[in-house]
Amino acid sequence: MPNNQNADYPNQEHPRLYLGAAYYPEHWPEERWPEDVRLMSEAGFTVARMAEFAWSTLEPAEGEFDFDWLDRAISQFASAGIVSVLGTPTAAPPAWLMQQHPDVLAVDENGRRVQFGNRCHYCVNAPEFHDATRRIVGAMAERFGSNPHVIGWQLDNEYNRVCYCDHCKSLFQQYLAERFGTLDALNQHWATRYWSQTYSAWEQIPIPIGPHNPGLMLEFKHFVTESYRRFQRLQLDALRPHLPDGVWVTHNFMNWFDGFDHYALAEDLDLASWDWYVGTGHNDYLSSGAAHDLVRGFKRRNFWLMETQPGNVNWSTINNSLNKGEARAMAWHAVAHGADAVLYWQWRSAPNGQEQYHGTVVDQSGQPRPLYEEVQQLGREFAAASPLLTDSTSPARVAIINSYDSRWSIQWQPHHRDFDYVDHLIHYYRPLAARNIDVDILPPHAPLKGYQLVIAPALLLLNEGTAERLIEFVRRRGHLVLTTRCGMKDKYNALLPARQPGPLAEMAGVEVEEYYALQDDVPIVGNWFSGVSQLWAERLKVLNNVVAPIARYGPSNGWLDDQVGITVNSYHGGFVYYVGMVLDETAQQALMDRILKTAVIRPVMDAPPGVEVRKRVDAADKEVFIVINHERAVQTVQLPWPAYEHLTGLAVGDQIKLGPYGVVLLSQSD
Repeated sequence: MPNNQNADYPNQEHPRLYLGAAYYPEHWPEERWPEDVRLMSEAGFTVARMAEFAWSTLEPAEGEFDFDWLDRAISQFASAGIVSVLGTPTAAPPAWLMQQHPDVLAVDENGRRVQFGNRCHYCVNAPEFHDATRRIVGAMAERFGSNPHVIGWQLDNEYNRVCYCDHCKSLFQQYLAERFGTLDALNQHWATRYWSQTYSAWEQIPIPIGPHNPGLMLEFKHFVTESYRRFQRLQLDALRPHLPDGVWVTHNFMNWFDGFDHYALAEDLDLASWDWYVGTGHNDYLSSGAAHDLVRGFKRRNFWLMETQPGNVNWSTINNSLNKGEARAMAWHAVAHGADAVLYWQWRSAPNGQEQYHGTVVDQSGQPRPLYEEVQQLGREFAAASPLLTDSTSPARVAIINSYDSRWSIQWQPHHRDFDYVDHLIHYYRPLAARNIDVDILPPHAPLKGYQLVIAPALLLLNEGTAERLIEFVRRRGHLVLTTRCGMKDKYNALLPARQPGPLAEMAGVEVEEYYALQDDVPIVGNWFSGVSQLWAERLKVLNNVVAPIARYGPSNGWLDDQVGITVNSYHGGFVYYVGMVLDETAQQALMDRILKTAVIRPVMDAPPGVEVRKRVDAADKEVFIVINHERAVQTVQLPWPAYEHLTGLAVGDQIKLGPYGVVLLSQSD
């Protein structure tokens, strides 16, 4: 896999922490390439990503391939010690393909063919597109698969398009027939007698457009997931026979994008990667850390940051630049959460196209932007830190469950316009990040062995397997936090016949008598905190005398007055919290601090607000602490022990000062 040593690969003689950028040699005269290679080398770059949008250059006409230019580019980079990651160019099908096969163009939800040139304009299920994909990917694999300077492959680029064409509709109906077996079963699970939606033939079932039957909408999301997984597999089948051991395949996912189940797509990949952009404003590390941890959870291993902004973007409302030092801090923030590579998008500004104003490392003239010096510093630091961080991971004793099914269901029926699933999850993540607690973000089917605390925010859809895993986790003396909207529906997006939290009610020791979408905040009083419940409130009925109320509602709508909203139950040696409130930030921090204390989970290291501390541990249990000041003011960190700082090679005492966006790598002194 990506960090394996292999004597046949000159640029993988030892594992390393990679730094690089997306580079498009097809955009520039070949005589310019050596200058770009020189500047990248002087910046400390060790990897370049190429070709993910080059289909029309690689195959200018059907079956006519021109790969020599890419071969020469790979060789030039290799001569400077820079390895290559190649992208399959399927995100940008060429004009000649669309002219020959117009049905390859996707159809939007209004029934219109999308326009060529908008990127990802394809129908992911189009047979002609599949044929063309096999041809280009297979040809690239034959030419470059055994190239010793190509260490990995990226499939497509940021899957995102949903097609509503007749072919997709037919395939969706076939998918439903295989999924349910009979129409009677489908009608029963979807309760289609409601609004006279009963189906008597598979061909009657539509692709949902706008609000529709919740069961139908959920299955279409599953179908989209399977469509992209089939498309991904056909590329993998074309690639892998030509790839030696140690050459990996990934896809660059997009943050919290909700188009499909990312865990399902990641199953077939060797590693996960993603594209991180701030857009307007500046990095909020208490939230962006969750996105890194999300991607690390796709494969439960380290990941690549395949794209990030070097300065500004071009697509947001205000495309401000990052502050001086912020890009460096962001890079180390990613590494602290498990990134083994940081690649900027992109190296140089293209003279035309839809992203002319997007930030780059060098400008359209080919001259370095002011950021180049900061990137150079990062290159030196990555080179120094590579031996230290190689094969290291970010261990966590806390897991947060992320359910795409629950997210989709809430998104379609939020019941409160401001109740957002991801925001709710991050509401539980931020108090942990503020205390420098490492977290894994995992799917509902993930094993939970080894965790001390598991949080299941808004786990609306709850199947038997997930319920059994959570019960077994608590029986092993685990601490479980269930939150609002947990255990309301089954795997078909139908309401469970029991009150919330459904099959977890006995373990939680409570059931939800009623839920309330709130127009106004409701005051709450807890055993060790007070504040308000925002957006949502659930009135809890205590089921046994072991359950301890933690917080009650104050005066409100009469129904909530003095009613219990947060509880804890001791169950077979473990503890189960049910949080029926959405607390304000201060109260939420107080609640989570107490839960962490009870679960005996301590911070990686104490630090002032705005300073992040993360730990990476290698196979020999050697610990390295990455300390990042995310503020523009000097911060002082008290250390629990004398330390050695690896970026400067200096010993430090019991404290260290960090300048604006300062970063240090510490190990405990012997």
